[in-house]
Amino acid sequence: MSNEYLGKDISKLGFGLMRLPMIGESIDMAQVEKMVDQYMKEGFTYFDTAYVYHGGQSEVVAREAIVKRYPRDTFQLATKMPVWEAKKYEDYQRLFDIQLERTGAGYFDFYLLHALDQNRAEEIDKMGAWDFVKEMKEKGFIKHFGFSFHDKASSLDDILSKHPEAEFVQLQINYIDWENDEVQSRECYEVARKHNIPIIIMEPIKGGSLAVMRPEIQEMFKKVNPELSVASWAMRFAASLEGVVTVLSGMSNMEQMEDNLSYMSNLIPLQEEERSTIQKVVEEIAKIPTIPCTACKYCVDECPQKINIPSVFNSYNDYKIYQNLDGSKGNYRWVTSGGGKASDCIACGSCESHCPQHISIIETLQEVAGVLE
Repeated sequence: MSNEYLGKDISKLGFGLMRLPMIGESIDMAQVEKMVDQYMKEGFTYFDTAYVYHGGQSEVVAREAIVKRYPRDTFQLATKMPVWEAKKYEDYQRLFDIQLERTGAGYFDFYLLHALDQNRAEEIDKMGAWDFVKEMKEKGFIKHFGFSFHDKASSLDDILSKHPEAEFVQLQINYIDWENDEVQSRECYEVARKHNIPIIIMEPIKGGSLAVMRPEIQEMFKKVNPELSVASWAMRFAASLEGVVTVLSGMSNMEQMEDNLSYMSNLIPLQEEERSTIQKVVEEIAKIPTIPCTACKYCVDECPQKINIPSVFNSYNDYKIYQNLDGSKGNYRWVTSGGGKASDCIACGSCESHCPQHISIIETLQEVAGVLE
């Protein structure tokens, strides 16, 4: 990719409106406005929302805190089409009109087909989603369109080969997932580079987990640079990559905003010693003992309580690795939102008789319930 690419002049810290500050069940608008003002004052301009964030309220917040308070040409607003909500082609227009009304933006600078994987990409091909975004661009309602992606690198390659009209892609990239077999951050990044397509980075701090970390891991970072926050290492790792439009941070309070601004305002790319430190951190994290669940799901089929044991264990493993209790509890609430909590276990033993890894599932579920419930 040449030095000339879409978004090259956009500041490398994007404001993700996904985890906004709350007062009880309501978004703290006063704090959001203060954060927006500080962010814009420092010269940052890219805001990212979506149809589904905060139950639809995030797009309304964008209208109230940004669109109504700043000239439209002084910022970029990105939002996303919830393609799973569309059952026929006409639904795209209906959903898009709701987004225009919620945001009051008039147009979207960056518009994404939300959360594509191989199956969803094939479905929207049949439904004509790409034709819809092209039409909206022709009519001036979209400046640039692309998609966010959650799947293997081979699927990304397939989508970009079929749709060279895509102008950018949003990928989950952070130093923990860089070589992860499931997320494939590095391989997805390399596919995007091969296709010469600009990249917006999401989850650089892995839902906040890379900002918390265990004390011994934090110490490894502090030893090299006691002035920098633990989160800064993850943000700078992502922002140091080439071909990046911006790195999204879901900032939830003024303190996180000010920390991000402190090192992103005059971004210094990672130095060799810092890269070496990150590699050592990744190696140390890999040594942390976790539940050896392979997600084969043999335990799930006959569970009378319908507990999705691998997903429950995954939330707990995240806690064991990163010690991010709030984040792990949030993930646990999400995976058990349809029922099947760890505490629902009746100790029938069916799961343990099917487990190839011989995990003490009943005992471990009790442990999970004690920590995450």
